[in-house]
Amino acid sequence: MELTATTPLLLGLLLSLGAGALSFLSPCVLPIFPAYLSYITGVSVKEIQGDQTPQIRKKILTNSVFFLLGVSLVFISLGFAASLLGDVIGQLLEGSIGKLIQRLAGILLIVMGLFVGGWIQIKFLMQEKRMQMNPSKSGYLGSFFVGLGFAAGWTPCIGPIFGGILFLAATNPTYSILYTVFYVIGFALPFLVFSFFIGSTRAILKHSGTIMKVGGVIMILMGLVLFFGWMPRITEFLLDLVEDTWMSKLG
Repeated sequence: MELTATTPLLLGLLLSLGAGALSFLSPCVLPIFPAYLSYITGVSVKEIQGDQTPQIRKKILTNSVFFLLGVSLVFISLGFAASLLGDVIGQLLEGSIGKLIQRLAGILLIVMGLFVGGWIQIKFLMQEKRMQMNPSKSGYLGSFFVGLGFAAGWTPCIGPIFGGILFLAATNPTYSILYTVFYVIGFALPFLVFSFFIGSTRAILKHSGTIMKVGGVIMILMGLVLFFGWMPRITEFLLDLVEDTWMSKLG
């Protein structure tokens, strides 16, 4: 019974983790990543992409952490808002109406997946707002505020991906904060790794289009799962698979 209850949660957390990584690897973020590092640290792009000295590495790491703290604050706050919205919906709209809300969330997730994959264009999602300041002169606090502005501005690729996670969180408000935390982790880990291996971004950029299409397909599939209410069937299938695997090993 415990595994039955946690399997949908694990699937949602894995999707959130992958969505965070997809946001970082998107064509809206990865190409400008070196410029962002230069912007928040005051270190030139040439120095960042070259052989980094211990001092430069320390400066990149500390400023990146404060930048990511700003990003995390916005995303987790939105996840908390989705949790409150989901609780209200759960209390006011139960039964068949609750299923309708879940189906609407599935449709929105499918639309977001089509947008992320590049198969449709939605103009208002392409808009971006940025905070104008010079963080290199403001120190760690400046990097933190740039992180706030980055997350609040929602670059064209991050908005739909994170929006899909928020829709998923709203349908399961009990774990919505966990979904957003795993999204942030998925975004932060490659951000920190690429800070030290920034030369690898060029190789990844060649495949960014394919990466986004794969991510879009995954979002569409998750939307279909929500729309048709397939999660219990998937859970049952996974449970049977795990049980058969263990039985074969014991046998």
